[in-house]
Amino acid sequence: MLESVHQASAYTADVQPADVVIVGAGAAGLAAAHHLTRAGLTTAVLEAAPNVGGRMSTEKVDGFRLDRMGQLLSTAYPELRSTPGLDALPLREFSPGVLVHSDGHLHRVGEPGTPRSARGALTAARALASAPRQQRTPRAPRTQGASRPGLLGSPVGQSRLAGALARLAATPPDRLLSRPELPAARALSALGLPPRTIDGFLRPLLAALLCDPALETSSRCADLALRAFVTGRLCVPEGGADVLPELLAATLPPGTVHTGVRVTAVSTTSVTTKDHGELRCRAVLLATGARAAARLLPGLRVPGFHPVTVLHHTTDEPPLGDPALVLDAERGGPVAHTAVISRVDPSRAPAGRALVSSTVLGTPPPPDRLEAAVRAQLARLYRTSTARWELLAIHHDSEAVPAMPPPHDPRRPVRLLAGLYICGDHRDTSTVQGALRSGRRAAHALLTDVGAGQTSLEEPLETAA
Repeated sequence: MLESVHQASAYTADVQPADVVIVGAGAAGLAAAHHLTRAGLTTAVLEAAPNVGGRMSTEKVDGFRLDRMGQLLSTAYPELRSTPGLDALPLREFSPGVLVHSDGHLHRVGEPGTPRSARGALTAARALASAPRQQRTPRAPRTQGASRPGLLGSPVGQSRLAGALARLAATPPDRLLSRPELPAARALSALGLPPRTIDGFLRPLLAALLCDPALETSSRCADLALRAFVTGRLCVPEGGADVLPELLAATLPPGTVHTGVRVTAVSTTSVTTKDHGELRCRAVLLATGARAAARLLPGLRVPGFHPVTVLHHTTDEPPLGDPALVLDAERGGPVAHTAVISRVDPSRAPAGRALVSSTVLGTPPPPDRLEAAVRAQLARLYRTSTARWELLAIHHDSEAVPAMPPPHDPRRPVRLLAGLYICGDHRDTSTVQGALRSGRRAAHALLTDVGAGQTSLEEPLETAA
């Protein structure tokens, strides 16, 4: 499956006339192309880079597949199921829940499965709150006793957390989006949960899900992210992040996607390119990142961004036997979360080697101190020496994830003018789900304007983080 996707990813710069020109071949633009094609319109997707995918890119080094931005997906994302072309997307799931490092221990915090009802959500959330520690460090434990609170606080605190997560799982996304809006950090403080529960689990988890270490994100978006965590499983595309956009591109009609084509101007009926002249069309859909979109449309709002740095190490002595996401509740270094990603997806490393991928959120330490600090932290988290680990790559993106501070509208308008539309995660939630959904919303608006709205989308528009 993997090789067939990569082999099909050969695109042409020979642009043919089309009903709709889409500028940008990231997940949003490619998803929109599928919806428009299904409705009977021809599309031309123009990408300035030599490959599709935008930020969903994967570097190939000596048999390793190294994601440039380790964004987490969830099996609960509706658009992974409803976007045409992604029905064959191979996903690799992390083990349920997460491992949280606190007080020198790794604690298993996770639910046994995906709840299908409010009662199932409550059962799963209680399991999440009361799960025992998975591993202990060799050092002597602190004094044990019934009065000592665990990672998630006292039994009363655990019960409150279980109830809060159960209510999230059972609440429709539209109702979550109508709640009062605060920065996520302030909303956590208002939950009435013990500080140990918040600081030991919810803060590090939300930081990983939102790529926002300060939790300045809208509480509505944080609720959506937690809901997806409780009702689904964290996962990654098998073979690397770029498999998702490459699969979307490969399943479009031949000649749809054109790489190496730089667009210099857009209007409602044409785009101007650097080397291919003017291309006439019925409508234009801008599907670039926020800053690139603003260069083509001066005055378009550019959001703030969350920087993300991903470090990839390899070793022939893999730590942990668990395909889990590891969070550091103690914040004992720059790494927010890490995983032996080759345990989750064996195709990302050659036989006999382990691939450890670690994510630093926010502004990282200076380059001359970053890797040493990460090695020291990983040695503590995995309880093993990292001295012999080989650094494969460091990928830093200062504008990796659009910020979503309150007030944040995850349904920002995608119709700018009749004939001119825009999509991307900066118009929705800053997730793969948001990018795909914005592509579908933009396609829906365009098809409605050209009189094809009745046949544009068979599935209802869903919302999830």
